[in-house]
Amino acid sequence: MLSQCIFSVKTPVGPPVEIIRHTFSPSQSAKPAKRVSLVAGLHGDELEGLYICHRLMETLKNLEEQNAFKGEVHIYPAVNPQALETGTRLWPFFSVDINRTFGETNAPSLVTEASRTLLEDLKSNSDLVVDFHASNLHLMELPQIRIIKDFEKKLVPLAKLCNVDLVWVHPHAEIFESTLGYNLNRAKVPTLVIESGICLRIHKNYCDQIILGILNLLRQTGVIDSGEPLAEVTPPRLVQPDYVAMIQAQNAGLFVKQAEVGQMLKEGDKIGDLIGPDQVREEIRSPCSGLLFTLREHPLTGKGAPLARIATEKPFKP
Repeated sequence: MLSQCIFSVKTPVGPPVEIIRHTFSPSQSAKPAKRVSLVAGLHGDELEGLYICHRLMETLKNLEEQNAFKGEVHIYPAVNPQALETGTRLWPFFSVDINRTFGETNAPSLVTEASRTLLEDLKSNSDLVVDFHASNLHLMELPQIRIIKDFEKKLVPLAKLCNVDLVWVHPHAEIFESTLGYNLNRAKVPTLVIESGICLRIHKNYCDQIILGILNLLRQTGVIDSGEPLAEVTPPRLVQPDYVAMIQAQNAGLFVKQAEVGQMLKEGDKIGDLIGPDQVREEIRSPCSGLLFTLREHPLTGKGAPLARIATEKPFKP
């Protein structure tokens, strides 16, 4: 394994801000068959990607000793190190979401310099990228890959190798144009965005599931060859844009869930209650049958806040 600092800047106090790339490659000098990059930590409160990279690096070190590499794997485990140190979503001091600074219209700053350096390094060293994320503090997500509609033809076959529960193809929106995943895909570097769990937590079962999927992806794309039988991965549920039902709160209150993410629901099944000081303000029931893949975990709820998303069995119209 070779470790290289691709970005470094001094700070007024403490150590410098550094982005490190760890590279696993074939022992021979031949050109690698394929180059896969794994990125985590764009948001400092999303810890599952950091844990997944740690576990993968342990496994890849063993595979490197076995001369199992036919291609290259680059791991960027902590690309927003100051935010990770403080456990915050945004880059500290600037209060900037680094995953909204990859577009061409952002003004020059320390944060955009870091994001530009990361983007160019990934474009130069990657044939495929996986970008790990967890959800925000409010929602629990089933392991899933999210694909913008314009990129589905190239990405869906790759996503099916990753052992996630579902692949959600969703419409394009302007907000995506400043994200890492969108800009890499636009630059013709296929990029999968994995989302699972909830921030500030590590869900070991979800992480184990994704680690198995990434190792399968590396083997199926010819990056590693250990000579062992391929692990069995579960085909994901492919969800098109009009097969998703979003449930939002009609009132403010406390949301008390009575279902679990990953549960198969029937129309009318109870998901939870939205309560006020002295009464139940809303009884939340499923408007359709399908897979509950997003569920609110943070009880404090404002009017219009998302409560759940369901992958439906037929096109859904609210």
